[in-house]
Amino acid sequence: MTQYIYIASPMRLPEGSFGFNPISPEQPNVFRNELDFIHLYFENNYDRELKQRFNYSQHFSYKHQVGAYSNQIPLKNVLRKTQEEEKCLTLLYNYIEEAIQNSNIVEYFTSVNGQEDLPLSRKRSINWLDIKNPYDLVLEDRELLEITFWN
Repeated sequence: MTQYIYIASPMRLPEGSFGFNPISPEQPNVFRNELDFIHLYFENNYDRELKQRFNYSQHFSYKHQVGAYSNQIPLKNVLRKTQEEEKCLTLLYNYIEEAIQNSNIVEYFTSVNGQEDLPLSRKRSINWLDIKNPYDLVLEDRELLEITFWN
């Protein structure tokens, strides 16, 4: 079973690879070390063949959504505090910080693939200013976090 993270926003969200660090553009598949290869790839919820949006989860309120495979983003009960985990959580933190600056609100959710519409294990609302470090973004499975940014 594969764990994914999902983010929804009233504004468009960037997609693509974040944190991927090859040694050069001429050698995009060569890395100095494994940590340079570790990255998050965010894919949006637009089906190009059908030319329409779909929902990653019925729990989302906003139409702009992205999903990413979260192999290195832990669940609350399995924190390891590895370099890979810290890099991915930092990438996620930076991604959400940029998204929240654009829209003042995002929904952040994690779920095992295929279980996105099952009942939530937990739902919380929090102000972005209360998130002090990337580890504050570690969730339980099927937890939804509504993050707002109101000064």
